[in-house]
Amino acid sequence: MDITIKELNTTPTQLTFFLLTGVPGLEDIQIWMSIPFSFMYVLAVLGNVLVMAVVVYDRSLHEPMYLFLAMLAFNDVLLCTVTVPQMLLIFWQGPLEATFPACLTQMFFVHALFLSESAVLLAMAFDRYVAICIPLHYTSLLTGSLIGKVGLALIARSVAVVTPGVLLILRLDFCQNNIIRHTYCENMGIAKLACNSFTLNSIYGLSAALLTTGLDFVFISLSYWLILKSVLQLPSKEARTKAFGTCGAHICVILIFYTLAFFSFFTHRFGHHVSRHTLILLANLYLLIPPTMNPIVYGIKTKEIRMRVVGTCSQTLFKSIETAKNR
Repeated sequence: MDITIKELNTTPTQLTFFLLTGVPGLEDIQIWMSIPFSFMYVLAVLGNVLVMAVVVYDRSLHEPMYLFLAMLAFNDVLLCTVTVPQMLLIFWQGPLEATFPACLTQMFFVHALFLSESAVLLAMAFDRYVAICIPLHYTSLLTGSLIGKVGLALIARSVAVVTPGVLLILRLDFCQNNIIRHTYCENMGIAKLACNSFTLNSIYGLSAALLTTGLDFVFISLSYWLILKSVLQLPSKEARTKAFGTCGAHICVILIFYTLAFFSFFTHRFGHHVSRHTLILLANLYLLIPPTMNPIVYGIKTKEIRMRVVGTCSQTLFKSIETAKNR
């Protein structure tokens, strides 16, 4: 398939669009790559919507742990929906034009939702810390009003951190090239197209990531270290097993999320010998694998969620069979 890619040699005021080309070097097999990505996206959306529905409609699950899980599921649906449909369109149809405002909007939501995902994981770690280490204060500390404030705080933090990055993009001059060799618009992918220095963008992006996501990871690690210390001191083997089971699911999700994110983040900036298609694939996987894995991990390891899902599916199947018989 021959694809002609247009380049833009204009002044900054005339720049109206970027051209997203997909995964460089793998254009011939992108149509096949779309199959696993499509499957993962459908699984992520259906799984997370199911988790949200179970938590919202079952009033017995209106507790901090499950409300945070519903927040995570909602964020996951948005996070993968912001990027994956556009990526699949590129895989199916070839390079895609994105207007300058649309590209900046996508960049804003990609980074803001990533930060809020990290914040929700931190809130969930704190929830488990209080529940296991200081259970007598659980209901007094984690009230409904506090959870609402946490939700507002994570939105405010994401907006406050990402907005300066967007403003720093607006100060750049784009006068040579409008081709982004990527499947979606992100900070450094846009900044590297500028014909003036983007050092400030790079410094701000690195600093913001370390002071938000980096600190989140430090506090999450500290929380689970304290939890593990407390769990090992529990007298009952059954209690230890239950606590390890719950925390093990959380740790699994956290390791997947931060390992992929940090590896992608640092190789994109410092991995000059890493192939371009590897960088782009990693940048897509760290936004898609966690939303796909989260409902699976929590659905399997969280007894209450699993029982509600099985019960709902059983009732639906039973009603379908009864309806078929009546006909």
